[in-house]
Amino acid sequence: MLENKKIEKIVGVKGMNDILPADAPLWELFENTVQSVLKSYGFQQIRTPVVEPTNLFSRGLGEVTDIVEKEMYSFEDSMNGDKLTLRPENTAGVVRAAIEHNLVYDGPKRLWYNGQMFRHEKPQRGRYREFHQVGAEALGFSGPDIDAELIVMCQRLWDDLGLQNVRLELNSIGDAQERNLHRADLIAYFEQHMDLLDAEAQRRLHTNPLRILDTKNPAMQAMVNNAPKLLDYLGTESKSHFEGVQKILRDNSIVFTINPRLVRGMDYYNRTVFEWVTDELGAQGTVCAGGRYDSLFAIFGGKATPACGFAMGVERILELMKSSGEAHSPSQCDVYLVHQGQDAQSQSFILGERLRDAGLDVVLHCASASGAGSFKSQMKKADGSGAAYAVIIGEDEAAGNTVTIKAMRADDMENNQVNVPFETAVNYLVDQMTGATDSDDCCDDPNHIHIHH
Repeated sequence: MLENKKIEKIVGVKGMNDILPADAPLWELFENTVQSVLKSYGFQQIRTPVVEPTNLFSRGLGEVTDIVEKEMYSFEDSMNGDKLTLRPENTAGVVRAAIEHNLVYDGPKRLWYNGQMFRHEKPQRGRYREFHQVGAEALGFSGPDIDAELIVMCQRLWDDLGLQNVRLELNSIGDAQERNLHRADLIAYFEQHMDLLDAEAQRRLHTNPLRILDTKNPAMQAMVNNAPKLLDYLGTESKSHFEGVQKILRDNSIVFTINPRLVRGMDYYNRTVFEWVTDELGAQGTVCAGGRYDSLFAIFGGKATPACGFAMGVERILELMKSSGEAHSPSQCDVYLVHQGQDAQSQSFILGERLRDAGLDVVLHCASASGAGSFKSQMKKADGSGAAYAVIIGEDEAAGNTVTIKAMRADDMENNQVNVPFETAVNYLVDQMTGATDSDDCCDDPNHIHIHH
């Protein structure tokens, strides 16, 4: 006799989360709002592969960045030996696609994306190993106007999402020559304070000293605050560009703070850098970050092309939406079909399809493992669905070719039920959902349909 062996339950990968049906409405609200805002500025969607060549990121982000050194999910394709990586960010992928398909040959492009990114970090609130980003990339634009437009567009998105506790920090990291002069002085300054540098700062000292300015170590704050400021090294063109961005933001009533310690973790950034931050997410306070990256096209072997963009963490923004009261459970459907008996079930199927043809969202009650369910249990399901109306077809309705329509959200619960002929049920419900009245001349015409959006 074989010994009964308990089958081990398989669980998801740590830091890679399921988005459950209860969470989906909030995601949909965010994604629909993002798409609407970006479209209103002329941005077109681009979709790039989740898997890219590893050297795309090591070349673009820099060999000594945290992402490349410690966080990338990289592997060798066992079929052909290619070195591949799950994308940790998507600017590099968009630029690779733009070069490969010659997207800017006929002029600048405004592009946006939405999708999963992967980094091997310690999972915590707002930071996961598989996470989602929405990003915008403006390719081929050189002036400060596009930098400002991206920032103004973010502000419109926060307004449309109802987010209030998000503030803008702004800086310029100049061009390569200016950064090199600043870098030399920065290294010299830090070398004078070696006793205050932690192990991470000492490791970065000669490879990426700008990142030391972004340290969160309290023991280093005073020393870092007194370090040479990149703003003091900006030449005429970089200063003019930065002042141009600020003027447009002020003209559009965008409040910002200049943060001279604000830098970017990727090597390809130059001039304008910005972050939208909040105090509501603790240490994970950045919800959107971006800036200009005029050198990235050339780094990838393309023609030198100015560019600017941003990326925002979707999970972090959803946390803010919840805390601001935007979390809600919209209805699963407009109409829930309740039925009892075989004839009633047949009529419910027909009516359900007609209602969907008219543009309504309909849930037809179906049998579960415990059976078809009583009227009482079906009405409980109808109420839980959030439907505006329950349509009831029992044996009496099926025999009389009628339906009973119950308004589930009516203020007057005693007069919220009506019996109508089967053939006029669709028009009755559509008129109710679209706000039409019984006095409409065409409301009794079975061929009359109001399209519901």
